[in-house]
Amino acid sequence: MKRTVRLLALAAALLAILSCNETAKKKALLPNISGKAGEVIVVINKGDWEGAVGTTLRDTLAQDCPFLPQKEPLYTLADVPPTSFTSMFQLHRNIIIVRIGNDVTEPGVTLRQDVWARPQCVISINAIDSDSAVQLIKDNSKRIMAALEQAERDRIIANSKKYEELSLAPVVQNMIGGSPHFPSGYKLKKKTDDFIWIEYSVQYVTQGILIYKYPVVKGEEMMDLDNLIAENNAVLKENVPGMFENTYMTTSTFARPSIEYLKYKGRDFAEMRGYWEVYNDFMGGPFVAHAFYSQDGKDMIVMEGFVYAPKYDKRQYLRQVESILYSFEWKKSDNKGEDAKK
Repeated sequence: MKRTVRLLALAAALLAILSCNETAKKKALLPNISGKAGEVIVVINKGDWEGAVGTTLRDTLAQDCPFLPQKEPLYTLADVPPTSFTSMFQLHRNIIIVRIGNDVTEPGVTLRQDVWARPQCVISINAIDSDSAVQLIKDNSKRIMAALEQAERDRIIANSKKYEELSLAPVVQNMIGGSPHFPSGYKLKKKTDDFIWIEYSVQYVTQGILIYKYPVVKGEEMMDLDNLIAENNAVLKENVPGMFENTYMTTSTFARPSIEYLKYKGRDFAEMRGYWEVYNDFMGGPFVAHAFYSQDGKDMIVMEGFVYAPKYDKRQYLRQVESILYSFEWKKSDNKGEDAKK
């Protein structure tokens, strides 16, 4: 009996492995995605798109992107009726399929990946009527936005790793014990014992990453927003001068930065968003920063991504530097030498 159970368990395990391998092979054969970054195709009946369901989707996904100088939507939405959802649209990077009708047997929101192309995000919203669909979208709004944001971020990070500027990570690792993945084109602009400035710059567009550390003071609320802003301003004043005398980068007081405490891939950090500006000058733009403790807990580490693009929309530029911050990894310890000594 026990032998039979073991054989059945082994057979089930083999079938699972074969099934996984087959799925992986099928995904590897999928074509690459189409469409621009930040775009979402919404497959929906015209009446629903022009009614409450479409309004709720637009209010959720096309709301103003926070902390941008000009109004830009979080995502650019394009509606496609189900009858027109052909292979051309099925290759799109982000797809939301809205199905409403009495024949819907399993109402809900479903997230899938790599259905018709890769790397693809497909979200299905199934409801028996419009009111139910509206409520589903509202109840799952954070989940829907998180899926799209993660998909966009993962694509940028994958591209950064594929075309990585390998000379930069060791410089950052030596200072803070880990590093983001910087794509090709980023260059080291400035380095001190506790500050690093890495930048990608072309005509009219600058994307910068500032990385610095400072000692943890016992008894102080190191993750408090006011403390983080004060430290940030002190570091920027000392290390990021403007083009003219007595000009330097600082946190803008036009709008108070926001702060959110997050956990991502095992790392706890405070995420700040706001505007930067140059004191005594007219330059400025959006920034996003991650603040977290060093591995030994002795230092606060801050990575700040900023964008200067006065002639262009900034949503995607900011999303790119933000994704670089999210690509951060602690340096893996190499124990081979120690093991050899033992």
